[in-house]
Amino acid sequence: MIVIVDYGMGNLRSVQKAIETVGGSAEITADPDRVRKASRVILPGVGAFADAMSELRRTGMDQAFIEAVRAGKPCLGVCLGLQLLFTTSAEDGDHQGLGLIPGRVVRITSRPGLKIPHMGWNTLTVRRPIPLLEGIGPDPSVYFVHSYHAVADRPEDVAAETDYSGPLTAVVSRENLSACQFHPEKSQRIGLAMYANFARS
Repeated sequence: MIVIVDYGMGNLRSVQKAIETVGGSAEITADPDRVRKASRVILPGVGAFADAMSELRRTGMDQAFIEAVRAGKPCLGVCLGLQLLFTTSAEDGDHQGLGLIPGRVVRITSRPGLKIPHMGWNTLTVRRPIPLLEGIGPDPSVYFVHSYHAVADRPEDVAAETDYSGPLTAVVSRENLSACQFHPEKSQRIGLAMYANFARS
């Protein structure tokens, strides 16, 4: 069973529907024990980093997700869910994340003519093949909505980037843990292919 972590911040039903569209089954839960019993786990999210981490800690979902990753279960972060995997975030202060991917989350650098948040379709540049990106074809376009981006300490943790007046991390991957800054559930065929890859990983 795929479990979608519910901590009150995210378009959970959209993620669940995407999994169902590709033939999978997913349960939305706020119960840490359900996360521990899951075969695969998705950590989605929208909103503020500090609020999300506070709620994850309050409910015990932070430790449940960390345990799932360390147990070797396929785990996927989406949008804010990617940022939460990192060590720290500079969004509205300095905040500790889950610490599963070494690095930091910083605001997209403002430049003349550059709109922030970064919102809309952008092309991925795949840096290394991973199961999540299998079969998506050359120059895939996906849908982003974010003002902050992750900077990984280890280049090998970055599986794909996008160009928004410079390279931004779009996909990270380390062993059984992967995450995307964009929203696969809003990315039509390409996004559904990624969820199908995750569902059978």
